[in-house]
Amino acid sequence: MSKKILITGASKGFGLLTAHALLAQGHEIAASMREPHGRNAESAEQLKAAGAHIVEIDVSDEASVIKGTKAALESLNGLDVLVNNAGVGVIGIQETFTTADMQKVFDINVFGVHRMSRAVLPVFREQNAGLMVNVSSLLGRITIPFYGPYNATKWALEAMSENYRLELAQYGVDVALIEPGGFPTTFMDALIRPSDHQRISSYGEFANAPAAAMQSFEAALKANPQQDPQAVAEAIVSVIEAQKGQRPFRTTVDFIGMGEPINAYNAELERIEDSIYSAMGVK
Repeated sequence: MSKKILITGASKGFGLLTAHALLAQGHEIAASMREPHGRNAESAEQLKAAGAHIVEIDVSDEASVIKGTKAALESLNGLDVLVNNAGVGVIGIQETFTTADMQKVFDINVFGVHRMSRAVLPVFREQNAGLMVNVSSLLGRITIPFYGPYNATKWALEAMSENYRLELAQYGVDVALIEPGGFPTTFMDALIRPSDHQRISSYGEFANAPAAAMQSFEAALKANPQQDPQAVAEAIVSVIEAQKGQRPFRTTVDFIGMGEPINAYNAELERIEDSIYSAMGVK
């Protein structure tokens, strides 16, 4: 059955692939992005030609979120699914990120999701149906050096999604998390780097470690072609098309060794939470 879907960050990476995959399955898509008539014009035209409605949304701007969501609702004549995909990554030693650097990452990865959720959830609650898909990361379950601010935002997103899941269930609203590993997309080209250069220099030779780690990771991706970003798009489509009540809350997508242990971790957490919620009469 065709669904009306709003997806953020649709100009590139997972967002662009997911929008095309959903359109191919016959869904109606409002593809949102920044500057659809500027730097992202090529992606916007490509998606428009494929049948998507293009809306402009900067998830870090409250007014833009409200205006863009309203435009999406009007274009689609309603909404069934919100895919919170827009996000930004980092690379660097955690201490060397300034407070402003950290705020920028949180403003997109955490507050951006909350802004979009607040814009859409009244619609979902009123119709007693809807699905919110939040694109997280395996780095929202474990930490790896040199991704500190990104780790922190994705851990926050996981917690926020857990709460939304519990609080919205009585209103017929589903929440699902997609947890990809690292994939070779344009996401890697726009990583935020720390701006406190004086603090970086105080680390001496170790200041070069983040760049070396990134080179090693990129080499690992090249050596593992099965780590295809299309798999993430397919996972999102699968969750959206699953029957209500049968959707997994967390879906990992990884083919280079991280996914399997995280699946075990997620299963154990689910068991612990079920036990605690039962004891508290929450679930």
